[in-house]
Amino acid sequence: ITSTFYANALQSGLNAAIMNPFSAAMKNTYYAFRALHGLDTGCADYIGYAAADTTEPTAKAAPPTEGSLHLSVVKGLKDEAVRYAKSLLEQIPPLTVINEHIVPALNEIGQAFEQKKAYLPQLLMSAEAASAAFEEVKKKIPSDKTDSHKAIVLATVKGDIHDIGKNIVKVLMESYGFTVYDLGRDVPPETVLQSALEHQCKLVGLSALMTTTVPAMAETIELLHRTDPTICTMVGGAVLNQEYADQIGADFYGADAMDSVRFAERYYQRTAE
Repeated sequence: ITSTFYANALQSGLNAAIMNPFSAAMKNTYYAFRALHGLDTGCADYIGYAAADTTEPTAKAAPPTEGSLHLSVVKGLKDEAVRYAKSLLEQIPPLTVINEHIVPALNEIGQAFEQKKAYLPQLLMSAEAASAAFEEVKKKIPSDKTDSHKAIVLATVKGDIHDIGKNIVKVLMESYGFTVYDLGRDVPPETVLQSALEHQCKLVGLSALMTTTVPAMAETIELLHRTDPTICTMVGGAVLNQEYADQIGADFYGADAMDSVRFAERYYQRTAE
């Protein structure tokens, strides 16, 4: 009866209450009311509450700083992410913003998704927030004139909807003068092969965020190598490491975006000799 009365009071305009903060029923009412009445942007607080560990905590780990770019990306708050990205770009280099703020936040939400503590809507909201922040970062990265002889096909593999990592690689590649054929996300193996053949491109970069899409990456690599053994594949993503890359037959594993750029530079230096 108390939680029902509380809900009625909220409906009538209550904005301060003396209540038991440890009552699950009262907390359920509070978070649900805010979500249903448009007071919780993107239902972020409700989702965080509903996904929280139900075991009794002994001591809470310190969360990311309130109002940070990291937290904005994790919660999928696009406008806040843009604002904090702009602020950080006045203080630190663009690549530092990517590597120390955006990428760790994406890794966190990606891991939560894999553990079923976060779900597809949250993953999409985080991706949109990260992309919006990354658009600000792009403005600070100088671009060189592209070279058609240095080309790469980029794609996020089939089944994976997250493309911020690929987009980071794309911008860096373009800034180093590469011609980039960006196929987007959730790309079937056949489409990757078709693009590589159409553009006569021997270097293909594949990205995956989720462990469930690594088999699609392996399938893409197998199709590329079977059709044209001279095609070189490089892979990257939060769920990958060198061991995974070796298992699926990739020619190169990039731990970060700059790794990929360095490898592509070396690849074209070797082919030019």
